This record gives sequence, structure tokens and C-alpha cells, in this order.
Amino acid sequence: MAKDRDDELNTDLPGGEEFSLESILAEFGSGSGRKKPKEDTIPFPIVPKRSGGRPVPGGGRVVEFPGGRQAEPPQFRPDGPPVERQAAPARPEEPEEEEQPPRRDEKVVEFPGEEGPAADNPIAEKLNRLVRRADDYASHMYEEEGKEHDEQVRRAETYIPGTDEEEPERLRRERRPRRQPPPAPDLPAGDLARRYNKGLKSLGVRGTLILLLFFPALYLTVDLLPYPAPLTPQMRVWALAGLQVLAMLLGLDGLLRGLFRVFRLEFGMDTLLVFAAAATLADALTMFQLDSREGEMPYCAAIVLGLALLLKGTARKRRGQRLACRTAASASHPYLVTLDEGKWNGREAYAKWSGEPIGFGRQMQASDGAERIFQRVVPLLLIACLLLSVVASIGRGAPERLLWCLSATFTASTSLSGALCFSLPWLPLCRRLSQSGAAIAGWDGVTATGGSGILLTDTDFFPPGCVALNGIKVFGDFPVDKVVANTASLIKESGCGLDKIFHDLLRSQGCVYRRVSQFYSYEGGLSAVVRDQQVLVGSSAFMHLMEIPLPPGLNVKNAVFCAIDGELAGIFALSYTLHGTLEPSLNSLIRNRITPVMATRDFNLIPAMLRQRFKLPVDKMEFPPAERRIELSDEDQEHSDILTAVLCREGVAPYSEAVVGAARLRRAVRVAALLASLGAVAGLLLAFYLTFVCSYASLSAGNLLVFLIMWLVPTPLISGMVNKY
Repeated sequence: MAKDRDDELNTDLPGGEEFSLESILAEFGSGSGRKKPKEDTIPFPIVPKRSGGRPVPGGGRVVEFPGGRQAEPPQFRPDGPPVERQAAPARPEEPEEEEQPPRRDEKVVEFPGEEGPAADNPIAEKLNRLVRRADDYASHMYEEEGKEHDEQVRRAETYIPGTDEEEPERLRRERRPRRQPPPAPDLPAGDLARRYNKGLKSLGVRGTLILLLFFPALYLTVDLLPYPAPLTPQMRVWALAGLQVLAMLLGLDGLLRGLFRVFRLEFGMDTLLVFAAAATLADALTMFQLDSREGEMPYCAAIVLGLALLLKGTARKRRGQRLACRTAASASHPYLVTLDEGKWNGREAYAKWSGEPIGFGRQMQASDGAERIFQRVVPLLLIACLLLSVVASIGRGAPERLLWCLSATFTASTSLSGALCFSLPWLPLCRRLSQSGAAIAGWDGVTATGGSGILLTDTDFFPPGCVALNGIKVFGDFPVDKVVANTASLIKESGCGLDKIFHDLLRSQGCVYRRVSQFYSYEGGLSAVVRDQQVLVGSSAFMHLMEIPLPPGLNVKNAVFCAIDGELAGIFALSYTLHGTLEPSLNSLIRNRITPVMATRDFNLIPAMLRQRFKLPVDKMEFPPAERRIELSDEDQEHSDILTAVLCREGVAPYSEAVVGAARLRRAVRVAALLASLGAVAGLLLAFYLTFVCSYASLSAGNLLVFLIMWLVPTPLISGMVNKY
């Protein structure tokens, strides 16, 4: 047998001394007891000494494992190390290869920590490490078993309502900061309503007159009906130009407003309409002098229709603004709705709080969502119309067609729905919210939407009048005024929705509030010290948890219990009546992916009570812990500076109506404005191609009018879906 590496390393020992296995064992007295594969030497297994073992040859002891079979002593051979006796297996034993005895001249030194085959194999070593970790985990897996049967745990699970924990805040992509409101004067809502009312009737009448002018213009443009003999093509052109001039005079304020946008660098679709009207009128007046275009009519009918829709859209927008301002000014102490950041689960949530509507007038005067989109699109369209018209006319060597190209490109890129994208859904939504007692704070309030949660307090679930006191029962020798005063004092300190009921009861009994110290709020109840006495106020489950004995056979579902110094002092039976608008409002919020978060302080308002008594969808609502609910319903917490809506009534109905309506309005306006911009781009490209190839028949006034009306159709369809909730 060849010598191993130990022989090579030990050749230079002093004195030429050689080591044998017996000398090593005699010097150290122990070995590792593990076999090495493909080796002839077998280290001697030494078992640690322990009391209770029996002696074996070689001076060692064999300790039996608890419950295991008796270990037999190893057998010894005269010429080798001891070999353990193998137990007979159940199946026939296969013949094993006889191990060769070690050679006397071999020197074997066990390296510390060597573990057989895994010592030289890193993969096997890692597998062994994983197996040891799994065994360690399995040995500690059932250490907690049986603790759920503990008495305190069982009582807590029975009497404490389950709460929802907030998820850890996740890293999200930072949103672009919202557009700040323009520096407009923050006028009171009442003054702003009177300002919007001025000239509103005249605006509507003039829009109707321009719309009536569209029908004769359409008759002169489209060859559907026969014309009288005196009405030659040239007379038709002059008549169309006259109708357009009359329409421009009736809508002069709208055209001037679009023109002034150029100086403020706030372009809109009315700005494109101004350029389209000027180019079309100039083309109509010079048509027969420059290019007769084979008898085709100018685009005056499209301009007249655009002016009519511009005035109609402006009037509808001002009516909605006037109605919203009137609603906001109708309450002296309104509620404000804001979208606060990081309120629940690290996300934005709506909050309702009392305060002055500061910023409502400024937000109402800001530009709407469609105008803000057009401010980015229209400058590009304006430049493209000028350049492409020059390319299609002068670039083709036909400068006489410049006015026609300008008229075609400007008219085709002027969307007829530019003034309707916001005003069409805005007015019906304002009418609906006004009936509910809510008003959206302009487009800045609309953009302050998109939160994933909404905070609902006690008065949102049960407004004043929905909770009534059914009766009082006093126990023991406690006076009635003492029980009433102590209970009312703790209820007032907690700030829950039962404060008004107990305040009225306190006045009817001729009692006064008492000073409270060491006040604490728990799940299901309250505790405090009143005149050196421990007072507990809460539900029946809270009394059971505090080990307050209750009368046997007590069957009161919703009540307020009061205990003084560990003894039941009184019971106040309550009757909760569900408001008719609560369930539809909650379903509307859930359908629109806005999660209701119960920021309640009334210890009776728990998910189990709302589910069993009123069948509300509490599984889709969030119920934070008691301390978190107090934070979310705190009146002194910070809120956003941008108002979403102003509420003039109690309850969850106007709250949810405003939140859901604003979110749906935001989506509808943006989709409609994007479609209008897409139609404008498509019209521009189509007009450029047809003017470039000089296709008069394809780009006729009738065909262009049909194209514009077709792109107008999606706007009322989208706007009609805003109120469908």
C-alpha cells in the first residue's frame, strides 16, 4: 500500500523516530471515532464518561440513550483497533468487505474538525450544514404549542375585537409634485358666486343664437337641398362669410379671451379657434380672386359651430362654478375634505375636518384639467399648422393656396369639444353634489384625488339622531347623578360620537362634568380616576375582560357600562339606527377602490357589531387599533393645503359623493381631453396631406365638418358616465 501524505511530511523528524497508532493513542488517549473512506486505519472511538455507564475494555464507558436499545461493547482484535458489532438487520445481511488491518509503519494523524467525506467536498459540507439547521428548527418548532390555550390569551381573543395592522411603508416611485394653485385672489365663496352670475344669462342666449346661425350655414355648405337660381356659388360664399362675421360678433368675448391667452402664454383650443376663424374669413373673402377651388365652399360652417360650442361650454362651466360657490357659502361652519399623505398604510387617505374654507376661491378660479392639457398641446399644433401650411403652399410653388392651407389646417386641428371636455360633466356633477350638500373646490380639488383610503368617524357612520338612549339602570348604592356624571365625563374626554347624548342626559339630570385624571383608552372601553375612585366605562366585553361581575341573564346588545372601584354602577342602553345612505355610500366607495378606514372612538362600533346588526361589508374595511384610531380622528392633526371639497351636511353621504364624484370627474376630463388632442393631431396630419396633394374634393367643407363632429361624439359619452355611481 502506498504511503500517504503524512509519511512525506514526517520524514524529517529529529532522531528518525517513527510513530505508530498505539503510541499516538497512548500519548493522547482519545480519537475522533470517525471513519475515513478508502483508508486502512480506523481511529479508536472514545465515549465520554458519564455516571451510570458500565465499564468496557480500554477504560471507556458506554452511555445508553434514553429509550434506546442497549449498546453492546465493541469487540477487540489482537492486531487492530476495536470494531463495533452491528445489529442484525431485518432483511438478509449482505456480505461486507473485510476491513484490512492497519499497517504498523503508517503514521496517521487526525486533523481537528475533519468530518469524513464532507471535509474535502464543499458541497457536501454545505448540505450537512443545512441538515443541521433544519434539525435545529424542527426541535424548536413546537415550543409555542399549547400557549393558545392560556387563559389570558383566550379571554383577549374573546372580548377584544380584532384590529388591522398597517403594512410597512414600501419604497414607491416619487410622484411629480402637484401643480400649485395660480396666484388668484382668494375671494369668499359668496362673492365669487355673484361674480359668476353676472352676464351668465346673456352668455347662454348668445350661444343659442350662434347655434341657430349654424343651420343656414350648413345649408349653404352641403349640397343636399336645391338652391334658388339667384343663389350662385359666389353668393353662397359671401353669405357664409356674413354668417361667420355675425357669429364672431356674438361670440366676441370668447374670441378675445382666446386671443389674450397668447400674451399670457396659456394657449387653449379657443386660441386655435381664433386663428382658424381669421384664416377662414380671409380665405372666404379672397377665394375667387386667388383660387376658386372648383366651386368648393369655405369652412365657415365649422367655425360657426365651434363658436356656438365654445359659448355653450363656457356658460355650463360658469353655471357649475356658481352652484358650487353657493353651496360652499351656505354653511357658516362647513366641513373640509382634504387628501392627506401617509395617513394609512403609508398612502394617501381622505380626511374630513372642521375649518374655514381658505383657498376655495383661489382654486375655483384656476384653469380646469382640459385647459391644462391643451396648454401643452396647442402651442405645438399652432407651430405645426403654420409650418405645414407654408410647406403645402409655398413649398409646392403655389403661394395663392396659403390662405386655404392655413384655413384647412387650423380648422381641422381645432377640436369642437375643447370647451366641453370639462364643462359637460362638471355642471351635472355640481347639481348632484349640491343636493347632497357638497361642493368640489375647482380643478385643484379634483386633482387632489386618487387616494386609496377614506377616514370615517363616529358621526359618519351614525350622524346625530341615529343613536338614542333607551334607558338607564343603576346598581348598588351609587347615586344616579354620580353614575351619570362619571360616565359623561369619560365619554367627553374620549371625544367619541356619544358625547351629545350624554351631554343632554347630564343637563336633564342637573349634573355637571367632573374632573378626570389618569385617563386611558382601551379596545372596548375607557378608564380614569374621578375623585380618587377608579372608573371604568365600556362595553360588556370590556367589563368581562376587567373581571367586573355582570348581572346573570343580562341581554343588552348595545349599551354603555359603568363600573366604580371594581363594582358595576350603571348600564345605559343605546339604540343604533342605520341611516339609509350609509350602505349605498360604503358600496360606492368600495366599488371605486376607496377603502373605508374606521377611525371611530365609540367602543360599540366594531366590525362584528356592524356585520351582525346591519350586514355591512366590514371585510372590505380597515379597523386600526385604538391608539391609531385616536390619532386618525384627532382634530388637531395636520392636513393638506389643497381642498378637495367643502361639505355642508353631516353623515357619510355628502362625504362619499364628493370623493367619488371628484375622482370620476378627473378621469373623465383627462380621457376626453386626450381624445380631443388626438383628434386635433389626426386632423392636422390629414389636412396637411390633402392640401399637399391639392385634393379639393376630399378636403371639402362638408367632409371636414363630418370629421370634426365624429371626434366630438366621444366627449358626451364619456361625460355621461361621471354621474353613474
